[in-house]
Amino acid sequence: MVRPFGKKNFTVDVRKSIVRGHELGAHPKILATQFGCSSSQIYRILKNNRDDTSASCWTARTKTSQKPLVSLKNRKARVEWAKQHLSWGPREWANHIWSDESKFNLFGTDGIQWIRRPIGSRYAPQYQCPTVKHGVGSVMVWGCFSVTSIGPLKRIVGTMDRYVYEDILENTMRPLARANLGRSWVFQQDNDPKHTSGHVANWFRSRRVDLLEWPSQSPDLNPNEHMWEKLERRLKGVRASNANQKFAQLEAAWKSIPMTVVQTLLDSMPRRCQAVIDAKGYPTKY
Repeated sequence: MVRPFGKKNFTVDVRKSIVRGHELGAHPKILATQFGCSSSQIYRILKNNRDDTSASCWTARTKTSQKPLVSLKNRKARVEWAKQHLSWGPREWANHIWSDESKFNLFGTDGIQWIRRPIGSRYAPQYQCPTVKHGVGSVMVWGCFSVTSIGPLKRIVGTMDRYVYEDILENTMRPLARANLGRSWVFQQDNDPKHTSGHVANWFRSRRVDLLEWPSQSPDLNPNEHMWEKLERRLKGVRASNANQKFAQLEAAWKSIPMTVVQTLLDSMPRRCQAVIDAKGYPTKY
C-alpha cells in the first residue's frame, strides 16, 4: 500500500501541538491524519519529546500544564473561526468588548505546589502553604475591556447565575459600552450555560446587542484570559486575610493595568488565530 503522507518539516509550535494532542488522548494515527504526515513521524516526535523531558529532569519540580480535552466538533469550529478572523486587524476589532470571569484564591492556586526543603523540615512554617476552609478562600470577579477602555472589575458574591449575569450586563457592561463605543458595538462572551440561557438571550434581544459568534472551549482565543494572568503576577506574594481585602487588592491591580497592555493583547489576535490553525484546533500556548 502506498503511504498517503511523507515526512514533513514541522515548526516547534506545531510539534508542541502534536505533543499536547497526544497528552490529551489523541492516538498517533489520528494525529498523523490531522497533521498530514506519517504515523512513524508522529511516534518520532513523541519519542524525541520524551527524551528531551528525561534529559531535563534535574530542574525544579513544577505543576504540569493542564489543557482541556477538545472534541473533534469543537476543534473544527475553532479552526473555522480562526480562519474567518485571521486577517482581522485593529479596525475590525475596534468596536468589540471582551469579557470573562475568573476566580482568585486568597492563598496561592488550586494546583499542587512543589517545593524543595531540607529533610526533616516538612512542618517548618517557612515550608508550609496556608489553607482556608471551603467557601471563604476565593473571590470571583468579572471584567471586560475594549480598545478604548478597561471596564470596572465586578465582584461576584455567591453563585453567578443568569440573573446575576444579567445585572452585570445591564449595570456594568452596557453603560461602559455606550459611553466608549457609542451605539454600534459587538459583545464577546464564552458559551457558559448562564451566558447562553434563554433569560440572558432575551436581554440581548431586547437591548439589541450584537454578539460575537464564539467557538466552544476557546480560552486561548480570548485576550481577557491574559488580563487575569496580569493580575496574578501583580499580586504575586501579596497576602490577603479575607475576601474583602483580596477583592480590594484585585480591584487596585486591575485599575493599574495600562491601556498599552490591552493594545498588545488585541495585536496578538492574528497570532492566536494562526496558532489554532497550526494546531488543528487543539489547545495552543495562549
